[in-house]
Amino acid sequence: MTPQSLMLNFLGLYVFGRDIAVYSGSVIDVFARVDVSEEATRSTLTRMTSRGLLAKHRNGRKVYFGLTPRAKDVLQDGERRIWQRGAVNRDWDGTWTLVGFSLPEGRRSDRHDLRSQLQWAGFGPVQNGLWIAPGTRDVTEMVADLGLTGNVTVFTAQHAKPTEAADLAVRAFDTAAIAARYQDFLARWRQPPAELPDDLARQLLLHGDWLDLVRQDPHLPAELLAGDWPAIEAEQLFQTLATRYVETATPLAAAAIESIEV
Repeated sequence: MTPQSLMLNFLGLYVFGRDIAVYSGSVIDVFARVDVSEEATRSTLTRMTSRGLLAKHRNGRKVYFGLTPRAKDVLQDGERRIWQRGAVNRDWDGTWTLVGFSLPEGRRSDRHDLRSQLQWAGFGPVQNGLWIAPGTRDVTEMVADLGLTGNVTVFTAQHAKPTEAADLAVRAFDTAAIAARYQDFLARWRQPPAELPDDLARQLLLHGDWLDLVRQDPHLPAELLAGDWPAIEAEQLFQTLATRYVETATPLAAAAIESIEV
């Protein structure tokens, strides 16, 4: 897990929703618990500030970092994916959102950016130039930000014979790879890492691992997946551990983190 990914989880747990900025030395101390060096932590804070994700505040000789509106949007998305959307789609209405596009070879960079954004938004390629996602997805802003509104066709539809919904899911998404990632999570967290110094470190890594998982998951309908789909057990394990760490890690964080109101 990258230091920036860890930083976003730290900010989501202990800064988001509060009008505070945290002392850089506190962040360094917390990140040392997960074996991130002082140099790497300072570099991450600097990069995220230059990218408009963090705002720097000075109080005497100390430097504190708070959230920008852009960071709040990113963290709100993460919170929604973890606590509202869930790992399993049990509310599918049978529709798919389809995105068709055709970009010439000279616009290879635009094509790459569009594919990357579609994948991030939970779409998969069913065939060349045609990507799909279950349910109704709004890609208006994403396409506009890329400047590709005139190159993309978007519509919703339902599959029809001889096409089967389960076949579409397998063709467009690597379900074996998705399942393997959940199995890896289960293997790692059924017995939380004993080599970490305390539950604050475990909490940071747990949330980081889980958010990375759900952000890569296209949220396929449960009815199209195997009955023993590992995301179900993995989500239950995450929620159990997350609840436990609220009790055990929060006092450790309160003692470790120095903050000011902003």
